[in-house]
Amino acid sequence: MAPPIALPETFVRAVAGLRSVTPRAEIALEEVGAPQRLAPYAFALSATVLRDDDEVATGRLILLHDPAGHEAWRGTLRLVTYVTAELEVDLAADPLLPGVGWTWLIDALEAHDARYRAAGGTITQTLSTKFGELAGPPAAGDIEIRASWTPLGDDLAPHLEAWCALLASTAGLPPPGVTALSERRPAGAA
Repeated sequence: MAPPIALPETFVRAVAGLRSVTPRAEIALEEVGAPQRLAPYAFALSATVLRDDDEVATGRLILLHDPAGHEAWRGTLRLVTYVTAELEVDLAADPLLPGVGWTWLIDALEAHDARYRAAGGTITQTLSTKFGELAGPPAAGDIEIRASWTPLGDDLAPHLEAWCALLASTAGLPPPGVTALSERRPAGAA
């Protein structure tokens, strides 16, 4: 039997930092298979965000590590994310949405002291209308955030906390500790 292959310490510490975070209750994280061709070492998490038992957003966070470094990354580690959520049509049609989506990411990184460089990405907003056999609600909207950044250091816990904050913002969750007001019916109402 061949001896196990030793993983680079930087990668081991980075994965440990990701595994150390417990997200807020509405966010379920799961380790999933990582793409194998992007870097010599990779690790991935998927997320599902629930609001009132409805899935309102999903995401994937991939950690890439190349001990030799990567010129475009400007480092040896890279975090890559994809987040998507359904939105109300009015929000999805707002021309300011892409800028707001990018701000959710950058603000989350900064609020969690997740030091980084070389951030880049795209924000896509879509509107869909169903016809014929697929007819349903008149229109639906979505936002997709695809981004990557190079963490400074290998303690990635702040980066995962920031990513969870991005998921919460994208899903429209209230800030932690704030309870959304629900519709209240008057006493005796059916």
